[in-house]
Amino acid sequence: MSRADATKARILRAATDEFATYGIAGARVDRIAKAASANKNLIYVYFCSKDQLFDAVYEAHVTDGLDSVPFTPDDLPEYAGRLFDYSREHPEVTRLATWHRLERRDQDPTGTAAPRADKLAALADARKANDVGSAFSPTTLLTLVVGIALAWDPSNPAHAPAVESAEDRRRAVVEAVRRLL
Repeated sequence: MSRADATKARILRAATDEFATYGIAGARVDRIAKAASANKNLIYVYFCSKDQLFDAVYEAHVTDGLDSVPFTPDDLPEYAGRLFDYSREHPEVTRLATWHRLERRDQDPTGTAAPRADKLAALADARKANDVGSAFSPTTLLTLVVGIALAWDPSNPAHAPAVESAEDRRRAVVEAVRRLL
């Protein structure tokens, strides 16, 4: 890895923490530079602006991260369980997505349209093939499955401290999606 690549990686790590904690408006490039042990000007050289740095962080963690969870339209309960697992292992992803919704609700997230369209098409095909979730449109079904999977995320306003173990919550997520279908 070149020095430039190593510096970019440090900046992205520091920016991930900063944006997940403070959002776009509250994030400070000075803090990112200090945490990354990088010159502030390099952030602008590599990413042009704070907004473009956020986009790079969002793409790396939210878009690419969620796409790393295998989508199984024929087994949506287990897909929901894997999303639950992913959100527990990567809490920054949900925080970044929440900040995006709060501060950029008028902009489509970078890179999310094509993967979502692929999932919706796969759901439509699964409905035709074996009547999966036929009570709902593919868009509604995907929204409900993701909502159930992320219900225990601390950024969810309905979140209450969980009394159940993570395994019990995961089982509840899988069972709720199974019953939804």
